[in-house]
Amino acid sequence: MSEDSELEWLKQRKLLEMRRRFLKEKALEAEKMAKQLQQTKTKTPEEVLQTMFVGRAWEVWNAAKLQYPKATQEVAKALATLIMSQKVTEPISGEQIYWLFRQLRLPIRLKTRIRILESGELKTIADKLKEE
Repeated sequence: MSEDSELEWLKQRKLLEMRRRFLKEKALEAEKMAKQLQQTKTKTPEEVLQTMFVGRAWEVWNAAKLQYPKATQEVAKALATLIMSQKVTEPISGEQIYWLFRQLRLPIRLKTRIRILESGELKTIADKLKEE
């Protein structure tokens, strides 16, 4: 009987130790989340987006901002939340932003230029037509 009670006592002690570790880890995780939330509040959505935008993303973003200021502000908040919660971890390109706004039924009009490469020099169509 004494061995059984000793074994039971060791089990209880081990269980208590595991609970303490679990609670300590949970407290650290909660502290980390609180810190992350505070960082989110101090950073503006555009500062958060700065870390993820690549390529022509800012060109498309600024065009969208000029054409749809309120919608762009809401999209910025949503994207910043997704980035901070690490649901979006890959860089965001201009094409992806363009597609996102198209999906939201907000077509973005971008300034488009057609240029021709001739003899190592880029020429616009107007310049090319003037030559001929």
